[in-house]
Amino acid sequence: MVERLEALVGAGKKVPLTNNVVLDQAALLELIDQLRVSMPEEVRQARRIMEDAGRIGEHARDEADATIARAQEQAAQMLEERELVRLAQQRAGEILEAANAASAEVRRGADEYASGVLIRLEGEISKALTSIKRGIEMLDERQPAEPAAVAIEPVSDEHEARVLSNW
Repeated sequence: MVERLEALVGAGKKVPLTNNVVLDQAALLELIDQLRVSMPEEVRQARRIMEDAGRIGEHARDEADATIARAQEQAAQMLEERELVRLAQQRAGEILEAANAASAEVRRGADEYASGVLIRLEGEISKALTSIKRGIEMLDERQPAEPAAVAIEPVSDEHEARVLSNW
């Protein structure tokens, strides 16, 4: 759509002796409407990515919890051997830390992607808004100036009497 906007501006007729361009209003408004419609899709995609990152984090936590539970069961069976219990707890902690780190990395990646999408979207909207403002300014410049007000002086009674007598 940005390329279509650029093409629309490129196809506009130049106003002589200026940098201004006359644009097809209907085509420009249609493109702006399409931009409005497509923006929510980009936002929805960013939300889906954020939700996917949350699900992945939950899955990683569930997996870590399951691993910890398995480690605890094994540790309960080997209570007599303290070293094995300590190693199982240490391993469970490492798995939990690894799962939390993986979850944080996925969430960070999703945040960066969503931020990038929103920044690009902001740039596109800013370009469109700048083009719209330029178009409005161009139209305002083409409006004819209002005629100067004509001063009307009050008519004196003597002047009115002279005009009436000439009739």
